[in-house]
Parts: sequence; C-alpha cells; structure tokens
Amino acid sequence: MSKRKASKHKLDRRMGENIWGRPNSPVNKRAYGPGQHGQRRKSKVSDFGLQLRAKQKLKGYYGDVTEKQFRRTYKEAASIKGDTGQNLIGLLEQRLDMIVYRAKFAPTIFSARQIVSHGHILVNGVKCNVASRRVKVGDVVSLGTKAQEMALVIEAQSLPEREIPDYVVPDGNEKVTFTRVPKLDEVPYPVTMEPNLVVEFYSR
Repeated sequence: MSKRKASKHKLDRRMGENIWGRPNSPVNKRAYGPGQHGQRRKSKVSDFGLQLRAKQKLKGYYGDVTEKQFRRTYKEAASIKGDTGQNLIGLLEQRLDMIVYRAKFAPTIFSARQIVSHGHILVNGVKCNVASRRVKVGDVVSLGTKAQEMALVIEAQSLPEREIPDYVVPDGNEKVTFTRVPKLDEVPYPVTMEPNLVVEFYSR
C-alpha cells in the first residue's frame, strides 16, 4: 500500500488550491504557499512547469498514488482508443478506493484506501483489500458488517461538502453500484483538473 508520509495539506498549500474541497484546508485561511517565502511574487511558469503541476495535482487528488502506478495508468489510457485524457480520468475513477470515496464510505481518499486495505470492503459480495483494483461497470461495492458501525464511515456519510455522483448509484447506506465510466466534466472535482496537460507531460 502506498503511504503518504507528508502532511495531507502540503499539496493544497503548494498548489494554492483546496484540492479535495475540505473545509479545514489551510488554503481556506491563506491563499499563498508555505514557508517564509510563500508570499513572494510568483515568477512566470514554463510550459513544462504547468504540465508538471497538472500531473502532481491529479496524482495527488487520487491519494498521491506512486509515480510508477500513475505512469502505468497513463500508458494504459494511451493504448485505449479515444481521447487519452478522458481515458486517464475514466481509469482513475474506476479504482476501488475512489469508488469507496465517491460512495461516501470514507471522508477522504486516504481513509478510503485504509478501509479497503483493512478488508472492510466487498466487491460483488467478495472481500477485496486491493485499493488499486479496477471496478467494472455493473460491479456492486459494499461495506462489510463491521465497517457499517465505524465512526469514520458514519462521519463520511454526513459530510455536506460533497454529493455522490450519478455514476455511483447507492442502494441504502451500505451498497453502491458502479453504472458507467464517467467523462471529465462528470467528475465532481473541487478544482479544475487538466488531464490534457498531463498527456503533454508524458508525451514529451
């Protein structure tokens, strides 16, 4: 399992954006970078810098997956017919930890990954502890019995700042069905994501 060793808000501060749309993000209090030089005038960013920023932001949003995993997902997206950027978003949204997050079974993508790795999630009735597993259209993702009573899950289901997207259809509070692979404009990102710049970054 990938471990995020740095602060979860570090990416927010570095990007100057509330990546996950959480009310306790430090960006809500101050919209400049960390450290004593955070308020310095920003120099013009190169094309490479913009592409790198877009890649880091998208990769970070999905739980800061490893560079190896992210690059492998990009290569798979590039091999599929159609728009590579759209394909990349579709593949990332099919990750099991992301479906758990979208279903509001967990308050953050990091806690969603933890719930999966601890064996609290079932896919079509079978326990799965692989966060990167690709969920297929029609698959049913549900909470295990113990998870239904966890404070973390109860907290997540009461969060007002995000809704369950329409491609993840709930059946009560313990079960959802993944009905289709979403397009970029259907994914409820709190900030603007630019997968086209990610494609340019890896296409150099």
